[in-house]
Amino acid sequence: MLVHARSALFDLYGDHLRTRDERAPVAALVRLMASLGIAAPAVRTAISRMVRQGWLEPTRVRAGRGYALTPRARQRLDDAAARIYRTRDASWDGAWDLLVLDPVGHRAARERVRTGLSFLGYGQLSDSTWISPFASPEADELLSGEKVGFARFRAADATPERRSEQAWDLSDLASSYVAWQRFAERLLGDPDTEIAGLSEAGDDERAFAVRSVLVHEWRKFLFTDPGLPRELLPDDWAGHQAARFFGDEAARLLPAAARFVDTCLETSTNGDRP
Repeated sequence: MLVHARSALFDLYGDHLRTRDERAPVAALVRLMASLGIAAPAVRTAISRMVRQGWLEPTRVRAGRGYALTPRARQRLDDAAARIYRTRDASWDGAWDLLVLDPVGHRAARERVRTGLSFLGYGQLSDSTWISPFASPEADELLSGEKVGFARFRAADATPERRSEQAWDLSDLASSYVAWQRFAERLLGDPDTEIAGLSEAGDDERAFAVRSVLVHEWRKFLFTDPGLPRELLPDDWAGHQAARFFGDEAARLLPAAARFVDTCLETSTNGDRP
């Protein structure tokens, strides 16, 4: 399975380094990514890209050169973690956060706006109109950064179920959750078939790699699942079962995965570089 370096670094910082001083030496990042089959040049290229985009900043650590989260990255990772692990308050007052956008002239900008709003949990009703059950403070930053004018409303809705069906394909999303769980069961049952190079890994490294891939694949739902409140979902919603499965397995693998992260950080600090 191909794991992209940039996404894997986001997962590593959000899942492990956020609670470990939010920084790590380059050597540790390279060693941890090697467990996922990501070569050192790809890691360094991804780090440089994340610095240019304002997610990481160079810093000094005891081992020498390292990279730390920026304030912008902290906000993004904290929001993502709340959605990934379903800890966000899901109570809903029945009104939508409604955005009406001015026309976006350039195709590349339109795509960035579409991808960004989808990631933040907004669904598209028309070319100019987006809704979400929960207001995201990052939407303002996204649209302002793209120089897109917009109006924002808190909109009551007599038929919210109908509106959610217009904005999101819940049937397709449910199928994606079922497919994810089948993949996760295969991964947990025989990791070597999904992750190259695990045959020589120790137990902690194996746990880290398996959990990282599990999180990596689950994290993709951030772009497709807006995290709708229960009032707008079927009682037998496939996402609920998949979320329980993910939460149980991620928690089970965490202690061993965390030990491997700590070992890599300690080894790099003591001067052992890849």
